[in-house]
Amino acid sequence: MTMAPEVSAALRFLSLEITGRCQLSCPLHCYAQAGPTRGHGSMTGQDWHRVIDEAAVLGVTAVQFIGGEPTLHPDFTNLVEHAVRAGLRVRVYSNLFRVRDKHWQLFQDPRVSVATSYYSDDAGEHDAVTGRAGSHAATRANIVEAVRRRVRVQVGIVDLGGGRRVGRARAEMQALGVEQVRVDRVRAVGNAAGGAVPLVSSLCGRCGDGKAAVLPDGTVAVCEIGRFLTAGSVRGASLASVLAGERWAEVAASVPRRAGAAPCDPDCSPNDGTCQPSSGGTCGPSNG
Repeated sequence: MTMAPEVSAALRFLSLEITGRCQLSCPLHCYAQAGPTRGHGSMTGQDWHRVIDEAAVLGVTAVQFIGGEPTLHPDFTNLVEHAVRAGLRVRVYSNLFRVRDKHWQLFQDPRVSVATSYYSDDAGEHDAVTGRAGSHAATRANIVEAVRRRVRVQVGIVDLGGGRRVGRARAEMQALGVEQVRVDRVRAVGNAAGGAVPLVSSLCGRCGDGKAAVLPDGTVAVCEIGRFLTAGSVRGASLASVLAGERWAEVAASVPRRAGAAPCDPDCSPNDGTCQPSSGGTCGPSNG
């Protein structure tokens, strides 16, 4: 615990991957390999509450709830509310396939923002990417609703190649009133790795830099995309002790740093005061 002050000074953003369950499957690119049959992991609601409290003590200013589809977790509402009460800014990375009324109320809190993924202005192309018919119509309608409700919403457009109409999709989002739109490529992790071992060269270069991720089983990783670089678990230890350990220093140092590298979507730049990414092109796959 003597190293906790150093951790506090360094860690500003924590991503909480609270479930592997998702209504979509995104067979070609989901980094978490999420899907309808996946579970919520071994972390309990109490475990997540403790991690949120520890994060606030360490000096984290913003947390991101992600999955899978985080709104499917039975404690999702309580966890978001707990994070807000702890004084943290909250970002929810959702597929916006289905939004309950109570979740719209959460999203309208000024301390909460929402991010989602969009793949093409063509419904057939989008649905082929997500593996679920009707997902384009549902996500687009909820993006429109988010703008109408003045929810702070960001859209990440993932360029999977193959002629998908990324430019038109970005123009469409901007025409709908979405102010934060990002475009980037897929990272070779999870489904996109095609069974190969992920390489650190596929990362953006900012993993572990002022940020960390806690996965559904409590494992601590340098970020969601760099989920193969882990340093222990918060199920049997405190967040501070994991981040102050030699293993964390090793895995964080193993990520090749690149000058001017922007964070991978869905990560949020830790030094961004609003916990929103810039509208410039950066990197990353969606949360599937």
